[in-house]
Amino acid sequence: MRIITIEREFGSGGRELGKRLAGSMEIPCYDQELIDEVAKLHNLSPEYIERISESDIRTVYPRTIGHRFSSMRAISNDSIKVAASQKKVIERLASQGDCVLVGRGADVILKEYRPFRIFVYADQVSKINRCLARSEKGENEKEIQRQMKYIDKNREIYHDLLSDTKWGDKENYHLCINTSGRTIKSLIPGLTAYIYDWFQNQ
Repeated sequence: MRIITIEREFGSGGRELGKRLAGSMEIPCYDQELIDEVAKLHNLSPEYIERISESDIRTVYPRTIGHRFSSMRAISNDSIKVAASQKKVIERLASQGDCVLVGRGADVILKEYRPFRIFVYADQVSKINRCLARSEKGENEKEIQRQMKYIDKNREIYHDLLSDTKWGDKENYHLCINTSGRTIKSLIPGLTAYIYDWFQNQ
């Protein structure tokens, strides 16, 4: 089974990379699909689920609990319910076969599947330019920098609540990809070949 997980800095192109990689390998990519499925389970809006899935959980998940999702049953909160459901959805989708999963601690949750773990990053200028190019709300550079800092911090905290490893540390990934000054599309052929070779030699 070929399971690929992608953690990414905001603006680095990790979401696009995941979708293009999955297309190249002709396997499913789960990103927004995870949010939509959890939203249906709880009869909540996808926007609300996305907001709390990697951020608000940190305010109600005490570090003293450790990393056991079973402990979440003692806490009544949307954030905890969403995190527990998200974990189950990720595990179920991975059990169905080859796939790419973007973010949401999938690399930790699916540890037993021995996924190929990718971390995508870029320099500040490249990330800002990528965000400006895709912006639909007309944010300026300062607003994007603020959003970038906030989202990346939340992703780091969420990941570190699930694992003893540090989000973004190169030792915790099979491949770290610097997308600075590159188009995501140009990276896919080489990345696809690398991943096929890695799985063939496991």
